Amino acid sequence: MRRAPVIPVLTVEDAADARPVAEALVSGGLPVLEVTLRTAAALDVIARMAAVEGAIVGAGTVLTVRDLDAAMEAGAQFIVSPGLTESLAKAAMAREIAFLPGVATAGDIMRGLDLGLDHFKFFPAEAAGGIRALQALAAPFRQCRFCPTGGITADRLAEWLALPSVLCVGGSWLVPSGPVDADAVRLRALQAVTAAGRGV
Repeated sequence: MRRAPVIPVLTVEDAADARPVAEALVSGGLPVLEVTLRTAAALDVIARMAAVEGAIVGAGTVLTVRDLDAAMEAGAQFIVSPGLTESLAKAAMAREIAFLPGVATAGDIMRGLDLGLDHFKFFPAEAAGGIRALQALAAPFRQCRFCPTGGITADRLAEWLALPSVLCVGGSWLVPSGPVDADAVRLRALQAVTAAGRGV
């Protein structure tokens, strides 16, 4: 979460796009890549992106321990889940892989703390109340740090990152659906890094 201000959230339909997308994002200053397990190609995409120099590739939309094991076998270095379950959290800890579970309520965060977790994905960020909601949630949980994801756009990036509890944000705007334009992806990555006030 400290390696880059934005974690691109990637839903890649064609594994042939994996390398050019990863290379564009890494060269644009965003080396931490979350590949969602929402397509048939996802595990192949993780494997291909993991071979790109400088890329730190993880799996998103990890819902079960089976998903976790498949993602790790493909080369995932971290996993992200839209929610928090005890079984998935304990499996991630047993396998010693970085785990970013989704939370949206105080109860979610307290369950995470009970499991020894203090870094969370705030999801779905905008639908769950946006910046004001996270500010309110973070106040009693000062030891926790968050990666808001869900509905965040480039024009609100700096506002989210200004929150003391936020280490980074997850964003799907960097690689929109449709044909891949690697130059455009790299430009959006550079713009995100600049908006966050960090150099490449």
